[in-house]
Amino acid sequence: MKGIIGKKIGMTSVFDPTGKQTACTIIEAGPCVVTQVRTKDNDGYDALQLAFGDKNEKHSIKSETNHFAKASTSPKKFVKEFRDFSIEKNIGETITVDIFAEGEQVDVVGTTKGKGFQGVVKRHGFSGVGGASHGQHDRSRAPGSIGNSSDASRVMKGVRMAGRLGNDRAKLRNLKVVKIFPEKNYILISGSVPGHNGSIVLIQGMPCLNR
Repeated sequence: MKGIIGKKIGMTSVFDPTGKQTACTIIEAGPCVVTQVRTKDNDGYDALQLAFGDKNEKHSIKSETNHFAKASTSPKKFVKEFRDFSIEKNIGETITVDIFAEGEQVDVVGTTKGKGFQGVVKRHGFSGVGGASHGQHDRSRAPGSIGNSSDASRVMKGVRMAGRLGNDRAKLRNLKVVKIFPEKNYILISGSVPGHNGSIVLIQGMPCLNR
């Protein structure tokens, strides 16, 4: 498997030669620096540790500065390991958007937008209680009963109620690489990807079938 760390820029649309319009997400992917190489002999598994986004050195602790110094690079904001990387790289080398090709299928991992504290209608899709007439006072979006009269006198685990919505890790599979702009480190992915503009996403190539 191959992958890269990127930042969501926004959305746009492109047209193919037949005139078909495709909605795309613009992602600034890399360049990422290889800051550590994991091997089965030393660590029990194979992986590459990639770093993305410059970080002010005065805001970095000593252990971070020393770690990135081994790769001859400045401190970075985001670090992520990619297991079983299909491309051989050494510590200090750079990975760019060129590892992907137009038309390739990829998976994108991100963090969904946080919606804050929401009720059961928005959070779980409840239809509400009754209609708006016959003396109901602001009860159309109420959750209804959460207890159980025939069992223990408590709220059972897993009952769907109001609470925090969003801000969860999500992965979208089999998205298409529509266009690549190596000079700007931009990659256009078909459809939408999780997260707000400026959020960090992971682009993962399809796993090798022979593993």
